[in-house]
Amino acid sequence: MRSSLLALLATALLATPASARPTAPAARHCATRFVTQASVAIPHFTTIQAAVAASRSCDWVLVAPGVYHGKVVIRHGGIHLRGLNRNAVILDGRHKVGNGIVVAKASNVWIENLTVRNFDRKSRNSEIGGNQIWWNGGDESGKIGAHGWWGNYLTTYDTGLRGGYGLFTSNSVTGGWDHVYASGFNDAGIYIGACRDCKAYVRHALVERNALGYSGANSGGHLVIEHSTFRNNAIGMAPASLPDDPPPPQLGTCDAAQNSSPTPTISSTSIQRCTIIRHDVVSSNNLRTAPADSEVGSLPWGAGILLVGDYGDLVAANTVMGNRNLGIAGFENPVPFPPTPETIYFQLSGNRISGNTVGGSGFADLALEGGLFGPKQSVNNCVSDNAAQKTRPTDLSAWSCSLDTTPNSDPATSNAMLGELITLQDQNLHHTQQPQPAPKPLATMPDPCKGAPASPICGG
Repeated sequence: MRSSLLALLATALLATPASARPTAPAARHCATRFVTQASVAIPHFTTIQAAVAASRSCDWVLVAPGVYHGKVVIRHGGIHLRGLNRNAVILDGRHKVGNGIVVAKASNVWIENLTVRNFDRKSRNSEIGGNQIWWNGGDESGKIGAHGWWGNYLTTYDTGLRGGYGLFTSNSVTGGWDHVYASGFNDAGIYIGACRDCKAYVRHALVERNALGYSGANSGGHLVIEHSTFRNNAIGMAPASLPDDPPPPQLGTCDAAQNSSPTPTISSTSIQRCTIIRHDVVSSNNLRTAPADSEVGSLPWGAGILLVGDYGDLVAANTVMGNRNLGIAGFENPVPFPPTPETIYFQLSGNRISGNTVGGSGFADLALEGGLFGPKQSVNNCVSDNAAQKTRPTDLSAWSCSLDTTPNSDPATSNAMLGELITLQDQNLHHTQQPQPAPKPLATMPDPCKGAPASPICGG
């Protein structure tokens, strides 16, 4: 029966030289739990959930090609869940209400080399279900409940109208995504939230055909989003300060972990910034048929990178082209709006926008709004060395990064920008939503046995 097992895996598993197989003593005590729907002679599980439930810290769950159903909940830390082929190992929600893979307050969990699709929300705006892969480190208290979250070579998509998020991490620190994909979601393709100092990264992501490509509510400190592509969404990227997913705000300074104010004061342009959006391609985010919940559907569409009440971020060396209305734009975010006695006036302050190539935007390639709302001011934002033809304000010399301090945007520009934002929000709310197609196959992990304990599947 061993020969039949090898035949089963032939299309999914590249040959692994003996010299490349793991030999480190630290890995020998770790167990491998094998999941397959085929009839094989070696011990195995037929569902991913059963294998995960049997695992403990240090164990690996390796999944053979097949279409699997039902949610997966990981409650034990230190587990590796890895498919043997990114495109052929599929967890299918069949458009039922629920979540796909949930890491429930467990630390140091790896999920790699597989596809999760079509787990839907209960309704368009429901918070029940709709997350394809969710590292859930906490709750509404804002406490960090997990350390260590890792996702590599992951595909997430939804072909209906009620998929909420592709990749979602909340209340967790120290982790990252590399070579990931998300499409067809009515909130965001990828989301990182509720981490004052996230200590995280996003690399080599491809995010398309969503209401919003990247969303980050109150995710700051050490966080880098780089070498990724956000295209053909309604909005490309929108890190934001919001009362939800506490603690606010979105603060990108390197000392963000010490902040305790939802509206901090940044007194100079000369600060250290560790939340960085760099070397990304953010293009043609003009999708008027994206699925959208009412909150994200009310953002100004046709935009590349929006800084929504952000503090202390660095946006550098990106290519932001062909976004119909706005290229890179930052603005205040009073929540709720119109203002009430409970409104928090998130300002736009201390951000640096430099070295970007921006073009093809109808209202502005680069725009700053500030000073219209709240007792504090949207000051000390700076811009330098950008290739942008249409800017608001038209003359950006007062916002040069060579200056120690910079002012609010002028009132005329801010009022004009506010009117444009409200118009674009209204347009977005009236767009016709349509399901988005499934993606084409994407690059699978080159050697899915790398790092795994020796086993009949990966040698030994």
